[in-house]
Amino acid sequence: MLGGDEFISSPPRKTVRFGGTLTDILMKYEKGETTDFELLKHQLSDPDIKDAQIINWLHEFRASVVYLTKEREQLVNILLKLPWLRRSQEVVEEYLGFLGNLVSAQTVHLRPCLRMIVSQFVPARITIREDDVDISDSDDDDENLSENFNTCHRALQTVARYVPSTPQFLMPILVENFPFFNKSERTLECYVHNLLRVTVYLPTLRLQILELIIEKLLKLDVSTPQQDIEDAEENANNSDSEEKSTEEGLFDMEEDEERKGNKVVSSSSERMAHPLAERLDILMTILFSYIKDVCHVNGKLDISNTKDLYRDLVCVFDKLILPTHASCHVQYFMFYLCSFKLGLAEAFLDHLWKKLHDPNNASVIRQTAGSYIGSFLARAKFIPVVTVKACLDLLVNWMHKYIDNQDKGANAYCDVALHGPFYSTCQAVFYTLIFRHKQILDGNLRKGLSYLQSLNFERIVMCQLNPLKICIPSVVNLFAAITRKYQLVFCYTIIERNNRQFIPVVRSGSGGDLVQTCTNPLDSFFPFDPYILKRSKKTIEPFYQFWEELSAEDLENLKKPIKKGTSEDEDDDFLKGETPQNDGVVGIAPNSYESNTRSALSSIDSPPDCYVPYLQ
Repeated sequence: MLGGDEFISSPPRKTVRFGGTLTDILMKYEKGETTDFELLKHQLSDPDIKDAQIINWLHEFRASVVYLTKEREQLVNILLKLPWLRRSQEVVEEYLGFLGNLVSAQTVHLRPCLRMIVSQFVPARITIREDDVDISDSDDDDENLSENFNTCHRALQTVARYVPSTPQFLMPILVENFPFFNKSERTLECYVHNLLRVTVYLPTLRLQILELIIEKLLKLDVSTPQQDIEDAEENANNSDSEEKSTEEGLFDMEEDEERKGNKVVSSSSERMAHPLAERLDILMTILFSYIKDVCHVNGKLDISNTKDLYRDLVCVFDKLILPTHASCHVQYFMFYLCSFKLGLAEAFLDHLWKKLHDPNNASVIRQTAGSYIGSFLARAKFIPVVTVKACLDLLVNWMHKYIDNQDKGANAYCDVALHGPFYSTCQAVFYTLIFRHKQILDGNLRKGLSYLQSLNFERIVMCQLNPLKICIPSVVNLFAAITRKYQLVFCYTIIERNNRQFIPVVRSGSGGDLVQTCTNPLDSFFPFDPYILKRSKKTIEPFYQFWEELSAEDLENLKKPIKKGTSEDEDDDFLKGETPQNDGVVGIAPNSYESNTRSALSSIDSPPDCYVPYLQ
């Protein structure tokens, strides 16, 4: 792999020398004569050292690594600080040869060598001072950055070849060197990219590296709430509009010329206004690219590679994502991976189902698994209706069995603490039906209605556990509108009774009294709500089911129940008239039954409200 052997047979370079050979200098040092040793260290530390001198010294060090014991650690550290990456190719090759010889003969220096290599995974730091404040950061203009990174990975592969235990020593160093999020976007981008490159030639570290990266992304995600991102974008857009209005009329000729050609899109149009969201967007783009590259070989899906990566990512999902509440973007790595093949999506759903119905799992994990099932079924375009129906059958059958078990027990009353997984499953089913009912009914309304009637929603909503009281109101009201239209169950009597049982809570504050009502006692969220990071969302959008509003006429049609006994042709015409343009898009909007509900399910979150029910 290395081309360093040619230096062994090449004649020595002419350079300034003192005190004899390197071996002589080291032997003298052992006897207490330090003068030549200090001169050697001084020459190696000289920032103006020439390439020829470096090559000559490295050539001798390669032949004398037996003397570079733990006691020579100071000298080795100087050698590891040599600016070898930004030198000639001859220096690079000789240095790689030296690293190989050093770690194979003196493994005590393995960690310092690994630290040196990993420290090069980010652009070199340049010193900048403004008003006596150090604002130094990475040098983003280094033209040789890509070549330097390639060389670093060659160095790491060389070390790993000579020392098989390299991975176990490398991982802690990768963790320690992960840049803080206040570093530049370029620094974070380079480091994460290089970490993922390590997984290619050190596959035993892939799971740990993916876990490290996703853990960091998750911290970034939860510290950047979606509302903060949207507010930052709105403020940035308002600022841009004000600047444009003040500059209107200036340079009109130049602007007109630009508009005549292709549409000009500035690079800033893809930047996120929120600085942490911008970093997250860049890193998610890298992660998506990595997943695609691993799973595809020569443009075709490699089943073996994809299965292996799926197993690793599911482990990371279980350990990090599932226990984390209300992350907005990072979980989409599973969404994207599952889009490659239906079997992956079905395996993911099966995995979530096992989490949900296993009573040995913590209640919060079971509830979150239910949220993931509902959001995944509703939003993933690549999941066909036959899979949706199979999942609904599984979930609804479990709900009926749960009701059977509770009806005769002492806990047959509405209580989130006791029945959280049940309510989460109910909400997942209601949410899925809202998005997918048209696909279920498409083509043969009579057959579709027969299927929906077989689910026996009436028993679920009428049971003593009262799921309509616990689920998010916007979901409940949309579900009620759809089931009323198709005469599956009439929910509004129960909804009105539940509303009468809520007592608003009055909270006093500096701004006066605030009246609050709980709308989300489950504290649930929909993990696959719309993805708003500008760059990386381009990867997700082709597979994503967006919410669409209905016209006023469609809303009126929603309120009209289907008449029993209509012919199949009339049913088909009715469906054709209501079918949205996008394939499988459900066009339902909240109606008069809940005037204060937001008009789209695209951003259902967890309101910080609370409620106190009447005591029974």
